[in-house]
Amino acid sequence: MPAITVTRQFGSGGGELARRVADALGWRLFDNAFIDGIARGLRATPASVQAIDERSPSLAERLADALTLGTGEVVSASLTSPLPPTEQRIADVTHHIIDEAIARGPVVLVGRGAQSYLAKHADVIHVLCCAPHEARVARVMQRDGLSADEADRLVKEKNQQRGHYVRRHFNRDWLAPEHYHLALNTAWLGLDRCIDMVLELAAERFGAQATPKDTG
Repeated sequence: MPAITVTRQFGSGGGELARRVADALGWRLFDNAFIDGIARGLRATPASVQAIDERSPSLAERLADALTLGTGEVVSASLTSPLPPTEQRIADVTHHIIDEAIARGPVVLVGRGAQSYLAKHADVIHVLCCAPHEARVARVMQRDGLSADEADRLVKEKNQQRGHYVRRHFNRDWLAPEHYHLALNTAWLGLDRCIDMVLELAAERFGAQATPKDTG
């Protein structure tokens, strides 16, 4: 099944881009809901998973309604045993969730190393959302109501975590452009233009399966 992965520098607006692309196409969106699916698979709390894994704001607050995981639906019995959530177990369950998402139909996947995990899949478009540091800090300040210093620290911390996650599990540089079909400077292009470019590429690559819904 076709899929789009969205890797994003924290503060670049990649999460919003992914949501709007999924809405336009009528595809399922798997973004921060990943953490809840992982927690369910490990029978852990989202907070305990966040303490180990790649984190981002509101992960614990967003429910995985679209996942419809249930107990044992996605992950194997060995992974659903109530053992402490180690980093490797979190990664294993994440990969099961990605596999299930792909199997169920067209999907937009945000973060979680999905681009690296699906690097050899033919029916996937990999998108990187980036922006200058100053633009990312300004966006986080406005979005989260933080001071310049607070936003600066948060942006650096989150992007460091994301880079380390991909390096640990896939031995890749997460921002290396050769890993992506489309790299978008959201600050320079603007989110609306970036979204149009992703939709245009999806239509070229996937045809009727990536025809935007009629919202009129």
